[in-house]
Amino acid sequence: MSVVIWSDGALREPTDPLVTGVDHGLTVGDGVFETCAVYEGQAFALTRHLRRLRRSALGLGLGEPDLDEVRAAVDKVLAVAGDAGRLRITLTGGPGPLGSHRFDPEEQRQTLVVLAGPATRAQVSRVVRVPWVRNERSAVAGLKTTSYAENVVALAEAYRQGADEAVLANTVGALCEGTGSNVFVERGGELVTPPLSSGCLAGITRELLLEWGAADGLPVREAEPEELPYDVLDEVVAGDAHLLLSGSIRNIAPTVRVDAVDVAAGPLSLAAQRLFQEHVGRDLDP
Repeated sequence: MSVVIWSDGALREPTDPLVTGVDHGLTVGDGVFETCAVYEGQAFALTRHLRRLRRSALGLGLGEPDLDEVRAAVDKVLAVAGDAGRLRITLTGGPGPLGSHRFDPEEQRQTLVVLAGPATRAQVSRVVRVPWVRNERSAVAGLKTTSYAENVVALAEAYRQGADEAVLANTVGALCEGTGSNVFVERGGELVTPPLSSGCLAGITRELLLEWGAADGLPVREAEPEELPYDVLDEVVAGDAHLLLSGSIRNIAPTVRVDAVDVAAGPLSLAAQRLFQEHVGRDLDP
C-alpha cells in the first residue's frame, strides 16, 4: 500500500509539498513524534501515545498541542489507509528562525503531519553493541523528539553488521536502550528493564508489559540503579542471561543474536511475547 498523509486540514499525496523550508522541525529538528502500531484499522494505545506526545512537546518547549485535531487527523488517515500497519504523528514548532532560537509558544504556528503506511513485524531481534552512548543528563532525555541523527548512525551500523537494532549504554556505563526500542534482561528468573533515570525513553510497550506482567503474574520489573551495567550483555552472549526488545512496531521480540553470536530466546521472554499479544487482542486502547 502507499502512504496516506494528512496535513493542514486535508489528506495529501505523498508528492505534495507539506512544510515550508524554514519549518523549525526541518531546520533544527525542533519537533516531537509518536509511532503507533495499527490493528484492524485502529491505532494501538493511541491515548497513551497522545499523552506522551503532549509530554514531549511541553518538555521540548513547544506550545500545547491540539490533541483533538490530532485525533481527528488520525481518524481521517485510518479511514482510507486500508491495511496500514503503522501510524506516525509528527508535531513541530512550525516556521521559525534559521538558527536554534525559536519563537515563543504563543507565536508558534505548529506543523502537524499524520501518516499511515505499511509495517513489517519480526518475531525476533538481532542486535549489536555500538561505541556511542545515550546522555542521561541531556536536555531532551526521555523525550521523543525528531532529532534522530544519533539513532540513524547507530542503526546504520547495526544493519551494516547484519542486525536490526543497536543497543546503547549511557554515559556511566549502564545498559540504556536500543535506537528505537526498550530492552529487558532475563536473568535470575525475572525480566528486568533499565530505569527511566538511565536516559531511556518511557516506551509505551515497555509500560504496558510492566503493567500487564504484574497483573498476570509474570516476573517483570524496573531495575534498581546500577543493577544492569552494559556488560550484562556479556552474560547474554555467554548464555547466562537473555535479552528482549520492546517497541511499538516490533512489540515484544526476543533476541536471538548479539553481535556475531547466536543466542537462545529466554522462556520468560517468550512468555512475555505471548502475554502481550493476548492483551492486544482484548483491548486496542488500553
